[in-house]
Amino acid sequence: MKKRLLGKIEVTEIGVGCMGFSHGYGDIPEEAYSIDAIRAAYDFGCEFFDTAERYGLPLRTEGHNERIVGKAIAPFRDKVVVATKFFFGANPPETDAGIEKLVREHLERSLKNLQTTWVDLYYLHRVHPKVPVEKTAAVMAKLIKEGLIRGWGLSQVEVDTISKAHEVAPLSAVQNLYNMLERDCEKAVIPYCLENGIGLVPFSPVCSGFLSGKVTAATNFNHVDDVRKYVPQLSKENMAANQPILDLVVEYAEKKNATPAQISIAWALKKYPNVVPIPGSKNKERILENLGASEVNLTDDEFRTLEARLEALPIGGRRGIVEFEGSKISDWGKNK
Repeated sequence: MKKRLLGKIEVTEIGVGCMGFSHGYGDIPEEAYSIDAIRAAYDFGCEFFDTAERYGLPLRTEGHNERIVGKAIAPFRDKVVVATKFFFGANPPETDAGIEKLVREHLERSLKNLQTTWVDLYYLHRVHPKVPVEKTAAVMAKLIKEGLIRGWGLSQVEVDTISKAHEVAPLSAVQNLYNMLERDCEKAVIPYCLENGIGLVPFSPVCSGFLSGKVTAATNFNHVDDVRKYVPQLSKENMAANQPILDLVVEYAEKKNATPAQISIAWALKKYPNVVPIPGSKNKERILENLGASEVNLTDDEFRTLEARLEALPIGGRRGIVEFEGSKISDWGKNK
């Protein structure tokens, strides 16, 4: 698989978002299946895996996903790039020393869960309204200098927050929502990241499965832990409104002998050189299908035509790219 840079960290151009093995898409698979799926992705050529300390609630415990990833990659830890994330919690410390202590405690737990002595890419999962992002950046700079992490990143942020953090400790990556139906990053975030050598790591590049054609109005989201019920584009009304976009993706998939999901990912890869999508799934076949987007080549003419036709189509629903710690998933898309 081709490689790209997140700051100075080289990664495969597509990664695997591992969240679904623990959280977010209904019932979770057995641990052995999840480990096998991650290793199958590695055998395919993927060397970039994304997790978070938080992934595990409410079905299991915090750290559940990290522990699965740690077990899966143990035989080839030094050959892959691992990203994980931390939260501050409801009542973060107010002092610089307290903030540093808390970040180090979270990192220590993640290192133990992942069975490693370093994290390649350490994200602040959400910016906390009570913790200036510059203070987090200062701690990350120390962790990088000590070799505990190789780089750091922010998730679900806009350009003002990115620039404040980057001025204190250069960012490797920004993990934001970005796909054909959520293109807010194109306005300011991606231009800033391109100018400053920061990678953009889109989660949900297939819009929670809608752009694969496999998630429809008949799909059951009524599981205990299924975030898709809150995705604005997945309401029945918005699925109907966005059908012309899916039809366009399907048309290109048929032309390229690819799947709709692969076209959606290939579009993002073609559009920007610093974009590294991390499609997520709990299904091994879907994971390998998504990674296969690396083999789909959109020509310049095909891409220009696809872009022009996309721009002409209205989008139903919008979640937005900014989320702060403490916000509720039931509020996705409201007042944005």
